[in-house]
Amino acid sequence: MTSQPALIRETFPVGPLQCNCTIIGDPISKKAIVIDPGGDHELILQRLDELGLRVVSIIHTHAHLDHFLASGLMKEKTGATLHLHKEDQFLWDNLEMQCSMFGVPYTPVPAPDFWLSDDEELACGCGVALHTPGHTPGSMSFWFPNDKLLIAGDTLFKQGIGRTDLWGGDYATIERSIRQRLYILDEEATVVTGHGPDTLLGDGMRNNPFVRA
Repeated sequence: MTSQPALIRETFPVGPLQCNCTIIGDPISKKAIVIDPGGDHELILQRLDELGLRVVSIIHTHAHLDHFLASGLMKEKTGATLHLHKEDQFLWDNLEMQCSMFGVPYTPVPAPDFWLSDDEELACGCGVALHTPGHTPGSMSFWFPNDKLLIAGDTLFKQGIGRTDLWGGDYATIERSIRQRLYILDEEATVVTGHGPDTLLGDGMRNNPFVRA
């Protein structure tokens, strides 16, 4: 029995706040999802082209400005749909205010096409969306079990967790999300964080100074 080829996965920092944008591609259908296009839409489109992938959906771990500054332009150039958890709509609707607070130029972004839900199957890669609130009320993580890959956004970092002092953040909630939704996954999984380097889930379970398993 032949095994399924591994997903195409590429992660690189984009935008003024260097958010990690991740491309997930199906090696057979060549469909792709783009997670957190936080800027530099031309770079993202170039990488998709070089990988021979066609983006079908643009999904967001949450609605802080640095994770969707290029979402509108990506949608305009590709026709891909925008996806977000409903509980982060208030942040999406206040992008201009967020940009002004952080001194970042404002580019309007259309409303999301679809609201993400907990345990929803993603458009490619046999991935599933996990609602992991705490950093924001609608924070999501994306789990690809066949490839032992977790896209954690700003919920979990290498030796850290997401801040909870911004709009809608809550420390007890993020701690519960990490323990009950993320630390139950395969400890050999690679964790792609919202900023900075990848980490291993098992390393976080044992050594994260903020939340241990």
